[in-house]
Amino acid sequence: MLNTESINDLVTSNTPSPVKSPCFGRVPPVYSLQRSGQYCVSWGEDSSWVIQTCRDAYKEKMKELSLLSLICSCFHTQPHPNTIYQYGDMEVKQLDKRASGQSFEVILKSPSDLSPESPVLSSPPKKKDLSLEELQKRLEAAEERRKTQEAQVLKQLAEKREHEREVLHKALEENNNFSRLAEEKLNYKMELSKEIREAHLAALRERLREKELHAAEVRRNKEQREEISG
Repeated sequence: MLNTESINDLVTSNTPSPVKSPCFGRVPPVYSLQRSGQYCVSWGEDSSWVIQTCRDAYKEKMKELSLLSLICSCFHTQPHPNTIYQYGDMEVKQLDKRASGQSFEVILKSPSDLSPESPVLSSPPKKKDLSLEELQKRLEAAEERRKTQEAQVLKQLAEKREHEREVLHKALEENNNFSRLAEEKLNYKMELSKEIREAHLAALRERLREKELHAAEVRRNKEQREEISG
């Protein structure tokens, strides 16, 4: 298969002098591009010699390309066909390589392999049969727990009632103290007003008595003067 560069090399290096044709004289080479992307060379009427020359040049070119391919293979080693590559949770295995392409086998790990440290899920343990004695012990333990819970509930209720009783007693005591203080204050005011009233009445009596004494003395002095004058 000849590409553009190969045609150019063949034309520049292996092109003979133009062939003389009895009809056309010196016939130049004609290049035409086929549908497959290859160049076709036409040398006029004497085409057999031209085709043989192209074959020889093409063989020489293939030898050069084979030698170049061998040198490149020395520098770039190909991986072993059974090489396995690791990519996270995938394994890629290289299969046979052909000219048309290369095939790979992709192996995905199972979810259990992704976390090897995770515990293995085991089946739940089977319940063993309990004897009558064990059942009786469990019933007694449950009854004991029930009694303990009831005792705790009753204790909490008793403490709550005791607290309510203390609060009520304190409120009553404060009310009684307030009533007693108010009564004492009222009694003090009443006694004070009584003492003031009694003192005022005593002062009025004293003044009346003094007036009566003064009036009696005036009458007595008047009688004495009348007796002296009479």
